[in-house]
Amino acid sequence: MKSIITSVIVFLTVSIYGQKTIDFTSEDGLTITADVYEAKDSNQFIILFHQAGWSRGEYLEIAPKLTELGYHCMAVDQRSGGSVNDITNKTNAAAKTEGKQTEFKDAYQDVESAIAYVKKTYKPEKIIIWGSSYSSSLVLKYAGDHPDVVNGVLSFSPGEYFGEKNYITSSAANIKIPVFITSAQNEKKSWSGIYDAITSDKKQFFLPETKGNHGSRALWEKFSDNESYWEAVKSFLIKI
Repeated sequence: MKSIITSVIVFLTVSIYGQKTIDFTSEDGLTITADVYEAKDSNQFIILFHQAGWSRGEYLEIAPKLTELGYHCMAVDQRSGGSVNDITNKTNAAAKTEGKQTEFKDAYQDVESAIAYVKKTYKPEKIIIWGSSYSSSLVLKYAGDHPDVVNGVLSFSPGEYFGEKNYITSSAANIKIPVFITSAQNEKKSWSGIYDAITSDKKQFFLPETKGNHGSRALWEKFSDNESYWEAVKSFLIKI
């Protein structure tokens, strides 16, 4: 009975939000899988990237709420990942089959390709990029490396996770657009240097009064402090 109820809930979500699974190609020819959630009469797009060991399933609960706020969303399987919420990372599986590297840095081209795909296919008025854990660092890197391509960036629990000093910080120094950083309460030391390097006067951060959670899962309803994160996110999005 439990599995039947779950299936009905998923079906209703797909029906209401126009969710569909798509494929597109990364720069090196790898097929990338993503879920697109369509919002009614929107010209704004949020591209969602998951944390380490996970998949686009990180955003099953989050993306529909963002469509309610008026944003089309695309949750991307990067080649560095695994599974979460019963959603297997198809990009990661394809990369392993093809013998491609699946380290954190290898996924940067997937971030670049996803943004290029959305820009070309949907031609939105605004593109906002959103990352979780290692990908939250990669979206900051992208915003610094390509300062005029996207309109805003949200970064959940970033850090220098890449085995190279200032790999993210050096790029973040070039960010010009609005930036939002958040994390669990005890993670600030992991990203404070990155934040300080950002010269944009449109940067802000949020730390919960509770211990909070790592990555975008901080917004999941199962966590009692999720609303404090949501309020901070909504406040930031309104300003972009």
